[in-house]
Amino acid sequence: MELLVPELGLFFWTTLIFLAVFLVLRRFAWKPILEAIHEREHQIENSLKEAQAARDEMARLRSDNETLMKEARVQADKILKDAQQMRDQIVKEAQTAASDAATKEKEKARVQIEAEKNAALSEIRQSAAGIAVEVAEIILRKHFEDKQSQEGFARQLINDLSKN
Repeated sequence: MELLVPELGLFFWTTLIFLAVFLVLRRFAWKPILEAIHEREHQIENSLKEAQAARDEMARLRSDNETLMKEARVQADKILKDAQQMRDQIVKEAQTAASDAATKEKEKARVQIEAEKNAALSEIRQSAAGIAVEVAEIILRKHFEDKQSQEGFARQLINDLSKN
């Protein structure tokens, strides 16, 4: 029962020891403990501020990164477009050059064919003229075998010449 109803002496000494421990702790322990708590509180506050600053920085970097990615995409699209235009231009130039070369070759072949045709026609004319002269010679020899025919033909030629 002593525990349920404390005696006055026990109460007094317990209170006195409690006060003594309280004052000693207040004097020597609470100040360093409170300073440590305040220091810890400041560290936590600073850490939170730094974390927020880091979050803000990360958001800014993400935004910058997205901007750079957009610019890179735009530049890549431009480079691809330029490359396609250059390819189209090169193909067009190659087609034009090939067409010009084909036209020149056709013209060269046409000129060569024309020259060979003219040479063949000239050769045929020369051959025909030679044959005609030979045929005429044969015909004239047979036609003018007698002297009277030759004299008659000569007179006729003279008459035709004097009319002109």
